[in-house]
Amino acid sequence: MQALKVGAVQFQNKSGDKQYNLSKIYDLTKDAKEQGCQVVSFHECSISGYTFAQRLTKDELLQVAETVPSGESTQRLIEISLELDIVILAGLFEKDEHDNIYNTYICVNGSKVVASFRKIHPFISEYLSPGTEYVTFDIFGWTAGILICYDNNVIENVRAVALLGAQIIFMPHVTGCTKRDYLPGTRHVSPALWHNRELDPVRLRMEFDGPSGRQWLMKWLPARAYDNGIFAVFTNPIGEEDGQVKCGHSMILDPFGQILDECTGFKDAVCTAVLTAEKLTQAGGYRYRNARKVDLYGNILSKPHVAHLNVSWLNQPQE
Repeated sequence: MQALKVGAVQFQNKSGDKQYNLSKIYDLTKDAKEQGCQVVSFHECSISGYTFAQRLTKDELLQVAETVPSGESTQRLIEISLELDIVILAGLFEKDEHDNIYNTYICVNGSKVVASFRKIHPFISEYLSPGTEYVTFDIFGWTAGILICYDNNVIENVRAVALLGAQIIFMPHVTGCTKRDYLPGTRHVSPALWHNRELDPVRLRMEFDGPSGRQWLMKWLPARAYDNGIFAVFTNPIGEEDGQVKCGHSMILDPFGQILDECTGFKDAVCTAVLTAEKLTQAGGYRYRNARKVDLYGNILSKPHVAHLNVSWLNQPQE
């Protein structure tokens, strides 16, 4: 396999404003292409917006959702991919012919959609249906997979996609700056800090880099890449959407769990990295997969978890 240059984007999208969001996707895709990227990845529901969906009725959410691949937004991504000659991954709310709604992430290469993945663990709205299958696909000879936000917190998902052959896993998110009852020191970051970022950048940076932001990402994101021996392309929005602040920190990690590049500022930005095939077999995760003894624990891993603690938040997704 040839080396592959990938871009991961952070930007502040607008709720429900697809025209604006697609214009930003165009501009940032152009930036990625000018930096030599062959592939560029955007965050979860980057086309439609995400957080505002929690207050929409089903009819309202159906108005936001589109069909894939025939919908206008998908067709616009195809136009951008053709014009700029680059592979694009981005997210939106999808609806099918039965008015089921999904949190979907698509990969467009030139004139066609080469992959479409529906989030397995959606929870922003009761009207979202879960996806029921994993997806792997080819990008320039590399095998890629997709897992959306909370899907990556369930470690079996990442291992499953890696076992299906994925060498790169795209991990689009809308996360961070949230209070988690199970993690002391975390809290919801005030939108006032975001709006005051130019006058008081230090306080906002402390929140973005602290327990509610980057420190939380560092508890699990490098482990997903390291344990499974895959390249992880993490994307996340920056700024406020619908009263919630998100911390950005889009980044690309190698199979050793090392960060190759990261978006660290408050502005819309692209980070880039060159992925090389030799790391896939040098990494510990490659050896760990080959050392598995599936006869020993295969049946255990397929059993439901039995909780012995009476803690109410155990079964509540926290992002």
